[in-house]
Amino acid sequence: MEDELIDSKRLPLSRRSLLPGKGFFYPDSLDEDRDDERVKEAVDGAEVVVIADGDADGLGCVALLREVYDAALDVEPFEERLAERLAGEEKADEEEEEEEKPTSPVALVRASPHSLEDEMARVAEFADDGVDVFVCDLCPDRYEYVEDELAELLDTAASVRWFDHHQWRPEVEESVRATGVDLVVGDSDEECTTDVALRSLDYDFDEKYEDLAAVTRDHDLWLREDPRSDDLADYAYWTHSEEYVTVVGAYGADLPEVVEEYIAERRIEKEQLIDLAVSRAEMKEVGPWTVGVTYGRCSQNEVAEALREQGSDAAVIVKPAGSASIRGTEEFEHCHEVAGQVNGGGHPKAAGCKPDIYDDMLDYANHWSTQGSAAKRVILAAFERVAEEVEAEEDEDEGDVVDDEGADDDEGVETER
Repeated sequence: MEDELIDSKRLPLSRRSLLPGKGFFYPDSLDEDRDDERVKEAVDGAEVVVIADGDADGLGCVALLREVYDAALDVEPFEERLAERLAGEEKADEEEEEEEKPTSPVALVRASPHSLEDEMARVAEFADDGVDVFVCDLCPDRYEYVEDELAELLDTAASVRWFDHHQWRPEVEESVRATGVDLVVGDSDEECTTDVALRSLDYDFDEKYEDLAAVTRDHDLWLREDPRSDDLADYAYWTHSEEYVTVVGAYGADLPEVVEEYIAERRIEKEQLIDLAVSRAEMKEVGPWTVGVTYGRCSQNEVAEALREQGSDAAVIVKPAGSASIRGTEEFEHCHEVAGQVNGGGHPKAAGCKPDIYDDMLDYANHWSTQGSAAKRVILAAFERVAEEVEAEEDEDEGDVVDDEGADDDEGVETER
């Protein structure tokens, strides 16, 4: 296959928004080799390894830990490379790979909820014995998914500490704690994981790190009261993880001018992709809720906000790669329940999933050409099941009230007799 066929940068934005990025077409078998090398290089000689989600919240934890261990990288080379990018002097991927990259004794290993067990296994295999390991901003849906890999990690590591703020199933939380892992799970309605790390680490942090945690929380909990929080989220998404960790470690939430210029430039395309996704949206009535459903490569939070303004109680944004984001409002706080039925999980007002409906490339071809119709149907069916469960719970509660009232009446009658 010719490279240009999977390099969507050459396509008009309207077509590019319908297709996944180039990395999607890279086979897992080759990816595994690259990931092995990536982790091996990162953890070589490291004293501490942080397995973290690659968003602003997970990476914020890495910045805190590098401060604790006095292991921050020099920010100047990152700022220089960013200035080169803005000037159109960015190096090709091959050239960047050949450059010697600085390493920190607090190594970062990026993971997602779906790759957590794989990254644990790699750290167990490649890290030095006696290393301290932190897992940040990641929650396994089932203990069995990570059971063997966590056991291997505990055999290698001197200690494993785990900071998170997602909705943990009680049996998963209990099983992880039973292994000896120091697990701290914050209230997902009140804290982000950077908050959890800030209060859990025995260190007197500078005020800028407290500010970083507060601004990260503002976006991660979708409070949107501080305009800087969108900058952090966008920057973490668009740039390399090491650059983000180093820059926020040096500056906190008050990003330097060169970063602000970079964000402003990238936002032009971001806004166009948001507009395209919003224009494709349909409103569906499911139980008592109005659900806005759309498709496209876009920033899901801003799309969800636009759909909320149009009257939706919840939003579903199906992505070209097959995953989907589910966002709620004050009227809908069951996102994690919907996602839990479709191979996912998350928070009451924000969750993600990837329906298990893609058996071969023809399924993906159908996904792209129909703008995610099968995924939309599966997720809306999950909404319907949750609506039935919520209605059943409400009926049960009303029944309990009626029974209680009836019992009081009977007692009154009996007394009168």
